[in-house]
Amino acid sequence: MKRKRLAVVLFQLGGPDSLQAIEPFLFNLFSDPDIIDFPFARLARRPLARLAARSRARKVQRHYTEIGGQSPILELTRAQATALERELRRSLDASVFLAMRYWHPLTAEAVREVQEGGFDELVLLPLYPQYCRVTSGSSLNEWQRQAARAGLNTLSAKVIRDFYQHPRYVDAVVENINSALQRFPAPEPVTLVFTAHGIPRALAEAGDPYREQVEATLTLVTGRGGWGHPSRLCYQSKVGPGHWLQPMLPETLRELAAAGANNVLVIPITFVTDHVETLHEIDIDARAQAAQLGIARFEMMPALNDSPLFIQALADLVRNSLGTEPPP
Repeated sequence: MKRKRLAVVLFQLGGPDSLQAIEPFLFNLFSDPDIIDFPFARLARRPLARLAARSRARKVQRHYTEIGGQSPILELTRAQATALERELRRSLDASVFLAMRYWHPLTAEAVREVQEGGFDELVLLPLYPQYCRVTSGSSLNEWQRQAARAGLNTLSAKVIRDFYQHPRYVDAVVENINSALQRFPAPEPVTLVFTAHGIPRALAEAGDPYREQVEATLTLVTGRGGWGHPSRLCYQSKVGPGHWLQPMLPETLRELAAAGANNVLVIPITFVTDHVETLHEIDIDARAQAAQLGIARFEMMPALNDSPLFIQALADLVRNSLGTEPPP
């Protein structure tokens, strides 16, 4: 019997691959109807996005310069895709594709690759552990638009909305935290600062599940880790003057310094791939702030990237969505 051919599409934010790509990347971001939505937005969205992108690009160019002149997110996500494809091919005829939301390879490119491949089954897997309308939701909405435009919507898809509760994902985070804790002198207490990408407070109050899923992730991880260290949850990456989920990372570091914390480990709990928000916002900006505040030891847990446990978690998610068993 002929084996079914499986396409797995991994969705991620994407990032500029050069300094020149920063402004068009940001234009795509600020043009997203799932992020910028208000009365008459269809008319005003693109002009406002162009202005916001131009202004923001000037502010963040230095950030990208200081991490190598580009985002590493594509290279790291490709490594995840390669590892996942290798794992899935132990029992399935699988190919893994990337669909970046705001920079190449864009969703339309992934749709074209899947369409040309003549696949029998399709699994859509956003690389966001917690579901949010403006991340996973936006990526899946864009897939539906592009697939309909290309006539690919006749191929039904299994959709994985979130995976924050998956045991192997939780184990992968715990493993990363344990590795990072080895950098601190034992048996001194270490404050575990879990940081999540912020969202507007109105979005959470409107029923988006992101905040609750982030808090549940923290409970699962600390329960599995059993460290006994104090922990805090905060948010980062606020853009614009609106009200966002609190507390933010800088405020949390100020509070910890005032309380006399000497050892701080920052854990980017919603990021599975390192990019500017971990490599610069945490590992450069927050590190410098911690030093100024007198925190003696500051460390950041790297994102999961292509951690073997994390890749096994992704493979489990794909197999479970199809109702297939893992290879012996």
